[in-house]
Amino acid sequence: MAKVKRADKLITLRCTVCKRRNYYVGKNKKTVERKIELQKFCPWCRKKTAHKEARISGK
Repeated sequence: MAKVKRADKLITLRCTVCKRRNYYVGKNKKTVERKIELQKFCPWCRKKTAHKEARISGK
C-alpha cells in the first residue's frame, strides 16, 4: 500500500529562472533548518535548473 504524504511536511520547490512552482517534496523540519535547493528539470524552461524552497500560499 502506498504511503500518503502529510500536508504539514510538504514544501514547494520553485524554479529560479521562470519562478514557477513545479515540485512538492517532503522535508524533515526537525533535522533540516536551512532552505532546500535542488537541481531539477523544469518543463517550462525545458532544462535542468536550480529549484529553491518556496512558501505555500494560502496557509
